[in-house]
Amino acid sequence: MTRFRPCIDLHAGSVKQIVGGTLSTSSESSLKTNFTSEHPSAYYTKLYRDNELAGAHVIMLGPGNDAAAKEALAAWPNGMQVGGGITEKNAAEWIDNGAEKVIITSYLFPNSTFSMERLQAVLSALDNDKSKLVIDLSCRRKDGSWFVATNKWQTITDFELNPDSIKLLEPHCSEFLIHAADVEGLQRGIDHELVSKLAEWCSIPVTYAGGGRNIDDLELVKSLSKGRVDLTIGSALDIFGGTGVEFKDCVKWNKEQQV
Repeated sequence: MTRFRPCIDLHAGSVKQIVGGTLSTSSESSLKTNFTSEHPSAYYTKLYRDNELAGAHVIMLGPGNDAAAKEALAAWPNGMQVGGGITEKNAAEWIDNGAEKVIITSYLFPNSTFSMERLQAVLSALDNDKSKLVIDLSCRRKDGSWFVATNKWQTITDFELNPDSIKLLEPHCSEFLIHAADVEGLQRGIDHELVSKLAEWCSIPVTYAGGGRNIDDLELVKSLSKGRVDLTIGSALDIFGGTGVEFKDCVKWNKEQQV
């Protein structure tokens, strides 16, 4: 059943909410930030822990976030997922630092092309335990389809999201995380078609993020996906300076789905 999944986005060591499409690998001048928190990362982890919001993810957007990510994980050992710069060299280290699962994306797409060899290397580093691995297939629209976008969502790869590509990856991970980068942080509504397609294509858990703006979007995702896709809401949440959604209502939603 569709759940609200919370997040912690880290940029330059602080908890922020950023318009995804403005992230750049070369310049900070184009970056548009919706919110910068006065609280440390662990504050949000404790909030999620105390409200039993499992499956939350910590995303490191660029360098300078390791300490904040480790602080977040330490506040709820084995309770949070972590992503951003994960490779086969550090995947096990992040598990050792308290992550429930690691989230991997850009490393799987050298030269904008998917590498099964790299995926196998990450799994090997995790003792071939796919329950510890989430594959991030965050994407952008191109020519009427969705293609995985890497490097802070600036590089569009040749990897199209479709039934065949999902089927290729599902045996190697426990779930997918998919940001719709074109609408991420804009609070203008979710990508209805993408949510519907994800429900149709995916047989393992999948979390969609991008454009969530009010509590009704949880009901919308539930309807579009027949309860098979979870939703992350970021910039619209009151705990991130938003006005569209109150955090307590998302907590209430999850409890109601368990009844």
